[in-house]
Amino acid sequence: KMEPLFSPALHIQRHQFVVDFVRGKKPKKVVDLGCGECKLLKKLRFHHEIEMLVGVDINEAKIKRYMHGLAPISTDYLQPSFDWLSIELYKGSVTQRDARFKGFDLATAIEIIEHLTPADVEHFSAVVFGYMRPGAVVISTPNSDFNPLLPGLSGFRDRDHKFEWSRAEFRSWALRVCSEYGYEVEFTGVGEALQGHHDSVGFCSQIGVFYRLTANFDTWLCVFQLYHINYPSLRDNNTLRRVLVSEVLYQAEQLKVRWIEENSGGRCLCQTALVSPGRYVTVPLSALWLHCPKIKKLSGSLVNLRHLLMDEPEVRLSEDGRTVLVKNQEEGTLSSNLFSSNLIIKVVNLSPFFCPVCKNDLNN
Repeated sequence: KMEPLFSPALHIQRHQFVVDFVRGKKPKKVVDLGCGECKLLKKLRFHHEIEMLVGVDINEAKIKRYMHGLAPISTDYLQPSFDWLSIELYKGSVTQRDARFKGFDLATAIEIIEHLTPADVEHFSAVVFGYMRPGAVVISTPNSDFNPLLPGLSGFRDRDHKFEWSRAEFRSWALRVCSEYGYEVEFTGVGEALQGHHDSVGFCSQIGVFYRLTANFDTWLCVFQLYHINYPSLRDNNTLRRVLVSEVLYQAEQLKVRWIEENSGGRCLCQTALVSPGRYVTVPLSALWLHCPKIKKLSGSLVNLRHLLMDEPEVRLSEDGRTVLVKNQEEGTLSSNLFSSNLIIKVVNLSPFFCPVCKNDLNN
């Protein structure tokens, strides 16, 4: 009911707060407690610093309804990056210990704690701060001091809320948690009151940002995994090889076509790094390495490029592994044209082969 009072809407501001925090602190492993419709997770998956994104919620049906919106899209497969992202969703309670939720850089609990009973709040505190012990925790919850400014509101903002804390109550709980479990906290919020009211009522949603001071470890398993997806990444060797092979084949064909189009008497073959053996046009790996930045980035070195391509059935290499053989679709016509323009045709495996202009050995 209070959403129209704010622009952007209050739930968007809460999520943006987390996004800004992630952008600034760059956590690699993030868990969203009470992930619900996965809206926050959908925003966080675009941040390249995150390598593991986990959501947990007690509502299994809701997770299953929205989890497929987290799957990679076609461009993630067509143009994978060097970033690594794994997403997992679990059915489970924020009041139960589970070893799979340990070791995270950041845990978020956005408008969750007010749905717990007072007894469960104590369990939540012990699990999140005492057992999971993430590097940072972002918790948002309604600020009851702000409620008188919300038109037509009587009672709590949601009928499922078990309580709504004032700023003093939230502060008291947060400081006690810090004292018991070794954290420090900063207080802020989103949803500012109209001018002149902020000092007296604070933010509509109050936020505590907790930072761990010490570490601890333990082992339990209590939740059930519902979803797991790994985004395509060039850190995965199979993905890297697939992309590299595709790029090598494409660039070799492009260089072959360019060389044929530029086939004119007196042109130095070293400039195009291409020669023709009749049935095949041979493209030195050194030419691909020098002239194709993406291949250079993917392979890392010329030696590694040769190693990565050596066992790939889609790439035909010469016996010495130094050139890619690209099939010549216009063999008969091309051969006569090449001889008429005084260019030497290289027969594969014959060496040395010299450029007729600069006399450099194209096999070296």
